[in-house]
Amino acid sequence: MDFLQNHIEALIFCSPAPTKVVDIKACLSEMFNADIPDEDIAGTLQRLEEKFQSDDYAFQLYKAGGGYQFLTKPAYQASIGIMLKQQSKKRLSNSAMETLSIIAYKQPISKTEVENIRGVNCDYAIQKLLDKGLIEIQGKSESIGRPLLYGTSPKFMEYFGINDINELPTPKDFTNEVNTIGETPENQ
Repeated sequence: MDFLQNHIEALIFCSPAPTKVVDIKACLSEMFNADIPDEDIAGTLQRLEEKFQSDDYAFQLYKAGGGYQFLTKPAYQASIGIMLKQQSKKRLSNSAMETLSIIAYKQPISKTEVENIRGVNCDYAIQKLLDKGLIEIQGKSESIGRPLLYGTSPKFMEYFGINDINELPTPKDFTNEVNTIGETPENQ
């Protein structure tokens, strides 16, 4: 049994957010009163990734939000979807999702700019996104009135399972190919 592997697995498992390598190293160094080499931690993380790829486990070790986290495998999406639907209080409303999308793609952005894009007041949606920790205040604009500027938070990355804002789909990913009457897309 790999002693280091069990400790790292336990640290990642008990953490509510993705666990960064630097945090793993700090915790292990304090526990063992010795510096744990980065190569040993990286090797152990690799072995854990391989271990949980097996069909024996319903979850897998994923790198997301700049750290490591155990997440359920896609094969179990249906059953998890049912549970999440039952917990819909935590789900984002359409207006919150629209507001969050605008902030994610245009950050840093002021509330007024978001409202100009959406065409409606966004006070409630922005407050809910702040409460959920998906967005954060990133400073003040230099424009008149110095409005607050909003951007996505690290929890946003975790929520959507991405490591970097550049992993968001680009607008071209949403457009469908236009085909001529009688032609299928593969004939074009």
